[in-house]
Amino acid sequence: MEILAWVLVVPIVYGAVRSIEVRISRSDRQLARVERKLDLVLEHLGLQEHDPRLGEVIELLRSGKKLHAIKRYRELTGEGLKEAKEAVERLG
Repeated sequence: MEILAWVLVVPIVYGAVRSIEVRISRSDRQLARVERKLDLVLEHLGLQEHDPRLGEVIELLRSGKKLHAIKRYRELTGEGLKEAKEAVERLG
């Protein structure tokens, strides 16, 4: 009797899990499309989205400590020197 229960339960559970995976995948694709559209709108308006963690970097930059700002940016983001320098220059 237990084997019969497993034979019935396993396909039902598998179907439910698969259905959830499909929904998540569909939601991920929809979210990616919305993010791309929002990026285009921000770019068109000339606006930049700032990471809230970068407030310290912006303050360092405003106080004339560009090298410290680049170093802190690298610490926060893990970016390389060139990428961090370019990003900090865009922030300024």
